[in-house]
Amino acid sequence: MINIAFLSTPGVKESLVGPLQQELPGVTLTTWPEPEARDADIAVCWKPPAGALASMPKLKLIHSIAAGVDNILCDPTVPDRPVCRIVDPDLTTGMTEFVLWGTLYFHRDFDRYIPNAREGIWRRYDQRAPFETRVGILGLGALGSAAATRLVDLGFAVSAWSRSPKSLAGVTMFSGEDALDRFLGQADILVSLLPLTPSTMGILNADRLRRLPRGAAVILCSRGEHLVTDDLVGLLRQGHLRGAILDVFEREPLAPDHSLWREPGVLVTPHMATIATPRVIAQQIAENIKRIESGAPLLNQVDRIRGY
Repeated sequence: MINIAFLSTPGVKESLVGPLQQELPGVTLTTWPEPEARDADIAVCWKPPAGALASMPKLKLIHSIAAGVDNILCDPTVPDRPVCRIVDPDLTTGMTEFVLWGTLYFHRDFDRYIPNAREGIWRRYDQRAPFETRVGILGLGALGSAAATRLVDLGFAVSAWSRSPKSLAGVTMFSGEDALDRFLGQADILVSLLPLTPSTMGILNADRLRRLPRGAAVILCSRGEHLVTDDLVGLLRQGHLRGAILDVFEREPLAPDHSLWREPGVLVTPHMATIATPRVIAQQIAENIKRIESGAPLLNQVDRIRGY
């Protein structure tokens, strides 16, 4: 009988118990640090406690409940077991919607109209054609590619940066460290969709953000650790940056008294850009459990060297 242990934040197990039991009748479900969890075959994770996975000698598979695995691989003691992540087509749709909304929020000046409306200010701003707004996608994986394609369809001037060379119809491509500053220098709206790896931690710091054109805006929907928050706030207050939509943070949930909630020009959303459904999460975890039992190739297995 398969023993699954949850090593996650509150609420994760509760949302997945029913769907997993439906997919895997008779499965045993435990929660770290219950004694039974140490004998688990499968670890279902989101921000597992440091050292916990290393103390589970019978593990066959470590499975994230989301697309990201940085919250697992940041622990240097994670044992040498397969790590898999969730890839949900609806995640791509949700992220694309969020990026389109964020782009239009700045392109159509809603960041100005909404505060004006609260103050009773009737003022129109010049309306620009989409091709006059340059949108830069930082990170061109599945999510970034889908968002870039839809922005191209809407007529925006779209560029993208990736670590290695890629090609996407209608998108001006930049790749490699040497091209990053040039990419930033021509992005009126920067959308961060990078994976979190040691090389991308703090990548959006003062030096990099200052490369953006004056009046540029930032949409962060990747990982909070990509952004040096104080540097962003400093450039907003200096007037170099116009505004920011922040969906992810180093510590979540963002504390009610955190200054970002009230920082002029910043719009905070509660890590909701895109969310996989419990049904899809359970189906993919169950499928990988069946595959590891039969020796078949796993779905969405992570390259631990690359971090995704």
